[in-house]
Amino acid sequence: MTIHELVETDRARSYDWEDPLLLATAAGRMTGLEFLTAYTEGRLPHPPALVTNGIRPVEFADGRAVFELTPAEWQYNPIGCVHGGVLSTLADSALGCAVHTKLGVGFAYTSLELKINFTRAVTVASGRLRCVGTVVTFGRRVATSEATITDEAGRVVGHASSTCLIMEHS
Repeated sequence: MTIHELVETDRARSYDWEDPLLLATAAGRMTGLEFLTAYTEGRLPHPPALVTNGIRPVEFADGRAVFELTPAEWQYNPIGCVHGGVLSTLADSALGCAVHTKLGVGFAYTSLELKINFTRAVTVASGRLRCVGTVVTFGRRVATSEATITDEAGRVVGHASSTCLIMEHS
């Protein structure tokens, strides 16, 4: 049996995205919470990286960000579960956006470090995943945050932490 005989050819996926520079420009003109609220309400386009991975914003509040992801086959790694990079992207989104909620007009952030622990394999059977990120510390130049990813049954499938650099928006 060849690899082509193992792969079903009727599976396909396509999607569109908008110019990411529209987001970058808007981000520099609003507070972090205003920006993320506008993005969640559909007044701004979704970032291409999140569209590509199927990650959806749910809610934002001061120091808190929530995203969801419904696992799909196209996210699988070679051993039949969702690729760790997809889960890392989900966690990084919640971690960074939790920090973003605290930024004033004219400020931005970038991730300096990301640490993630996978505690359970994720498959389509896991159901919708929810990732909640919260700020742990927020200083003038550096912020830290933590996030937990749970499956539809409420089981922890991963947890993560991040350090972000706070800088002027360019």
